[in-house]
Amino acid sequence: MTHFDWQTCYQRLFEELTASNGPQARWAEQLRKQLTLRFEERPHGDMVRWLNALDGLPELPEVNGNLTCPAVTLESRTPLSSAQQEQLEASLKGLMPWRKGPFDFFGIHIDTEWRSDWKWDRVSPYLSDLSGRRILDVGCGSGYHCWRMLGEGAGRVIGIDPGLLFLFQFLSVKRYLGHVPVDLLPIRMEDLPENLQAFDTTFSMGVLYHRRSPLDHLLELKGTLRKGGELVLETLVVDGPEGYSLMPEDRYGQMRNVWFLPSCDTLLRWLDRTGFENARVVDVTETTTEEQRSTDWMRFNSLKDFLDPEDPTRTIEGYPGPKRATVIAEKP
Repeated sequence: MTHFDWQTCYQRLFEELTASNGPQARWAEQLRKQLTLRFEERPHGDMVRWLNALDGLPELPEVNGNLTCPAVTLESRTPLSSAQQEQLEASLKGLMPWRKGPFDFFGIHIDTEWRSDWKWDRVSPYLSDLSGRRILDVGCGSGYHCWRMLGEGAGRVIGIDPGLLFLFQFLSVKRYLGHVPVDLLPIRMEDLPENLQAFDTTFSMGVLYHRRSPLDHLLELKGTLRKGGELVLETLVVDGPEGYSLMPEDRYGQMRNVWFLPSCDTLLRWLDRTGFENARVVDVTETTTEEQRSTDWMRFNSLKDFLDPEDPTRTIEGYPGPKRATVIAEKP
């Protein structure tokens, strides 16, 4: 396969958006132009490899998905032959590195760099009932949490993440689950129309510290929500009083694009100043090398390589080690 039929891939989403009134119908027109640019005018250099990996996944009848267990799991009523198992594993390895998960494809367990299920377990007890809700997941990676949201009964989930490899990892799951109301768009937050006001819940997990202007990001997130909608925000934080925020000199944990790590009280103040209500910190957890690490499915450096070997409570640059807070707030 050398051509990605993105129009067929997103046909149902386009129909859904076009049938809506107001900003969503206009979004469909804008989105078509963005995806044409992404896939046809400026294709990624690894597209052929990823498409061939996706096309190499074996055709299997009667597939079921279990979206409520730690690993997003695909099961077949008919056992796979040894040839199908080999074909499946080769195709999945063609989509490495796998960073967010875990996943289980018919008995092949993909142990991803991140134990994203741990984050979900920390966040999910504090969420409003997701049944029937329309959800946006900003910076969704390979879509692991999108599948968990669907498993909790969400009516429609749209994930956005500009990483094209993430899209093909997501599609490796969706091709077996068929026409489910979950889509991943390879676009950035700033590619969304302003004041879309289309979602009941918007997630932004692991994005805020990558934004040069965190307040603008909060305002963008607010614009995606309907009145009374819920924001679920997870980001790196540091200890300190209200008003304190760490801005790294250059890198943080070897990441170049880290801008602001606020204290929890500062983060709550940011949410208040950008017009959210009832903002509350529901979880603060230090990231460990058990939650983020190299695996057979992600063989590059990971968290242990980014910490001070003499003091693992600090990053290799000398900053406080990664600590993440989850905040939930509402749009009035």
